[in-house]
Amino acid sequence: MKRGAIGKSHASHERWLVSYADFITLMFAFFVVLYASSKADQKKQALVSQAIDSAFHTLGLFAKEDANAGKLKNVSVFNQDKASPDTAIVPMNIVMGEQIWAPGKVREDLGRIQKQLQKLLSNQIADHTVSVQMGREGLVISLREAGFFSSGSATPHAATQPLLEEIGVLLGQTPYNLRIEGHTDNVPIHNAEFDSNWELSAARATRVARVFLGTKDVIPERVSAAGYAEFHPVASNETEGGRAANRRVDVVVLPRGAVNLAAPIAETDKGLWHRINEP
Repeated sequence: MKRGAIGKSHASHERWLVSYADFITLMFAFFVVLYASSKADQKKQALVSQAIDSAFHTLGLFAKEDANAGKLKNVSVFNQDKASPDTAIVPMNIVMGEQIWAPGKVREDLGRIQKQLQKLLSNQIADHTVSVQMGREGLVISLREAGFFSSGSATPHAATQPLLEEIGVLLGQTPYNLRIEGHTDNVPIHNAEFDSNWELSAARATRVARVFLGTKDVIPERVSAAGYAEFHPVASNETEGGRAANRRVDVVVLPRGAVNLAAPIAETDKGLWHRINEP
């Protein structure tokens, strides 16, 4: 036998089948993943589609459909928790994970709250101890010192406690944040309890916040309290009437952000939604 014949093997012409089988296996796994992903995202795609449709209709870019033409119906922001998932238009914030409101919707909701508060506080408004009006940042409920506090004291009158609780219960049913602001006139204060208007204004704001939180209807995470002393007046401190107007506690129903609610609608509704949940 010739040397070199031992150990000699024939070349295989079917090795390509191994690579082909690997390729087919990878392709199968790839399409399985695509199929699974498409099934998992169908629900989210439907929510995004509903949110975009709602946004365009809110901004007036598309004509509104007949209420009976489709399955989707407008649901008030206050009743969305009770609405059926099949009939409620899903807000963009639920789909995208952030709170976004159209300025027109903010105005509508705060206008509804304003009317409810004006009805609740009609006697106090008539006595000029309370005012309810739309401000630059939100709806402002202004509680004058003359109706709620003694001079130099941060404790609300006992007779006003039930009314403050009613305000807290009403505001607790809304989705908005509350900023409670204490304000004073420019007359310096120094008594056994407070050394400055800063302390008095902050204490009054905190006491009102405590009343609201005591109702259990107001969520603590939505409440903040601040004291501004005499540095945010609404009237001149040169007159007694002006100083009386400046001694107040303002409860601001606050959709956070740079939406100027006191401006004409044309200045804010420019075809874009405003992001109002940014710090």
